[in-house]
Amino acid sequence: MTDDAGGDAFERVTSEVAERVDPGSEERERLRAVADTLVERARRAATERCPDADVLRVGSTARNTWISGDRDIDVFVRFPTGLDRETLERYGLAVGHETLPEGREEYAEHPYVSGEFEGFDVDVVPCFRVESATETRSAVDRTPFHTRYLQERLDDELASEIRLAKGFLKGVGIYGSDLRTRGFGGYLTELLVCAYGGFRELCEAAADWQPPVELDPEGHGRESFADPLVVIDPTDPERNVAAVCSAESVARFQHHARDLLADPRAELFEPDDLGPLSAEAVAGHVERRGTTPLALSFPAPDLVDDQLYPQLRKSLAGIARELEDRGFDVLRTATFAAEDAVLLVELAVASLPAVERHEGPPVAVRSHAEGFYDAYADEPAAYGPYVEGGRYVVEREREFTSARAFLESDRLFDVALGAHVETALEEDYDLLVGEDLAALADPFGAELARYFDPSP
Repeated sequence: MTDDAGGDAFERVTSEVAERVDPGSEERERLRAVADTLVERARRAATERCPDADVLRVGSTARNTWISGDRDIDVFVRFPTGLDRETLERYGLAVGHETLPEGREEYAEHPYVSGEFEGFDVDVVPCFRVESATETRSAVDRTPFHTRYLQERLDDELASEIRLAKGFLKGVGIYGSDLRTRGFGGYLTELLVCAYGGFRELCEAAADWQPPVELDPEGHGRESFADPLVVIDPTDPERNVAAVCSAESVARFQHHARDLLADPRAELFEPDDLGPLSAEAVAGHVERRGTTPLALSFPAPDLVDDQLYPQLRKSLAGIARELEDRGFDVLRTATFAAEDAVLLVELAVASLPAVERHEGPPVAVRSHAEGFYDAYADEPAAYGPYVEGGRYVVEREREFTSARAFLESDRLFDVALGAHVETALEEDYDLLVGEDLAALADPFGAELARYFDPSP
């Protein structure tokens, strides 16, 4: 596409964005100085405990693919594989605390230390120094191989293209490999830009993707993956780097890539801030839509997001499926979490008649037909059985005539819920129905704004 002046609009827009996302020389030097200090601290602490240990930086700041303003430094402390896991964790925490005296202990696959140093967010992570990424003893062991692989292939121009891609994915809200976002992580984004040769080329390819999309940068030969986007890890052929990327995120990327190519504009690289809805605005949306939203609100289980959100989604899917099976027409669902967690189900049909139709087997299938008939023949609350279209039919009493009654009953716990969510619901929950949803505006006004103004 060209603009009115005859130039290339895409190039004009991305050049403008690059000036914002590319770190300047002063910012680079500042990061380099802080990172060198941290690496030296970690090296001294590590080699005092294990002379064969070494330290290196990983992640986007080590690969020159970080966006201006990002303040993350990842320091990996590698220990020899002869060390047992318990000792590695003990040494790793000790090194982390000496490197970051004010740091706090976090836990992923094993403990590490996280904290702030001179304005930067820092993680000090222990791992094993394995010979290849296929021999990992923990997930973090492969990270140094990712950094080395990309450092050998990236130049300044390609690194700038990666920063554009990251800025774009952040702008449209699908950047991040955490299980809350289920989008495009940093390493995946870097591999995609490398595979296609640039940001524009990636957008042009994505616009025509037909999932499942399969990329194998090093030609390892595809393993069996049932994901919408498959990018075989160049350092580990048994791993799909895009495994966490949901079908929704892939589709959203396709939509926005087409939009950017058709109408290049810098606004697509900026998050769309709708602003939080007030309680009055939430109530107004509910009244205007004429649906029945029901929200279970309860104290959020004390879990990290990567543990919490899969449980929330499992619980929400279980509740929605059960309501649908019972005849309540589910229009849309959503889940939010902060201090409290919310499972929101919006219904087009919230109440049903006192009876429901239940079809039995064909009368000709004697053994099953007789069993069905006998089960309902003496049921006083049933209408029938009668014969229609060659089979028995009964109209039986419906267990719940309203979705609200079901969600307030103990039958809620027959649904497939996440373990910690189920425990939290057993202790206490509030059920908000209809315009009562407005009570969520204070903690979740921004989330409700996105819900009531949905877009790709």
